[in-house]
Amino acid sequence: MADLSKEQQTELEAAAFRRLTSHLRTRTDVQNIDMMNLAGFCRNCLSNWYKDAAEEQGIELGKMEAREIVYGMPYDEWRGKYQTEATAEQKTAFSQSAPKHD
Repeated sequence: MADLSKEQQTELEAAAFRRLTSHLRTRTDVQNIDMMNLAGFCRNCLSNWYKDAAEEQGIELGKMEAREIVYGMPYDEWRGKYQTEATAEQKTAFSQSAPKHD
């Protein structure tokens, strides 16, 4: 494994986060429930983790502010444009995978 300084590690992690959020912003066809069913996390989880990290640093960041950072737009706007009603199959898969979610 590369011998990285703490600063280098932080910079690389930040770059990976930016790339992940950029990718998720372009994949509006992928619903959060699909992400939860397959990966155990979704855009909302990512925004919650971002908010938690801010709080650990003493930075006040609201839930909706964190979501806007992850979604790249206000959450309600994203929902109106891209969120679809979950199918029965998606809901069943979610209920079966829910114990694995943190």
